[in-house]
Amino acid sequence: MTHQELLVLREDISRQGIMICFNGPFSHSIIEEIGTAIRKHLECEDIQKSAVHDVFAVYIEQTQNVRNYVGRKNFPERELHSSIVVIAKREGKYLISSGNIIAKGDTADLRQRLELVNSLDKDSLKKLYRERLRQEIPPGGTGAGVGLIDMARRSSARLSYSFDPVDADYDFFSLSVAV
Repeated sequence: MTHQELLVLREDISRQGIMICFNGPFSHSIIEEIGTAIRKHLECEDIQKSAVHDVFAVYIEQTQNVRNYVGRKNFPERELHSSIVVIAKREGKYLISSGNIIAKGDTADLRQRLELVNSLDKDSLKKLYRERLRQEIPPGGTGAGVGLIDMARRSSARLSYSFDPVDADYDFFSLSVAV
């Protein structure tokens, strides 16, 4: 990258309100280090502790979801590096966005779960969250299935998402949560 390209990139990032962006595989240590940087950056801004906690919690949930999903799949090497997370501040809100490759066969189920949480109000989300926490985790399950519900509860708007075709086998899934 040339010095000029770097300057243009920095100006573009600043213009878009991007605070942090990482593109590549999400390891536990990367998630932890970026999380620490996010928390310190937000604590330097004059915002409520609850907002700092919400942004951090959504970031952790998104990146761990990506890491766990990619870890369960036997993706080719290039797909392992297709993950991205961006945290930006726009119009007084924090936008936490993530993206990753998903197998086309997983798209319908994920879309259905996203549509469900987007159809519920805050009270219904709280009720569903509690119900899921009380359920037993099925054998081979990865958790209680509360991640999307928790993000929707913390969000100030519906979860924004898309599935963009990559090729015959994969879609690129992106998710944005406003706090």
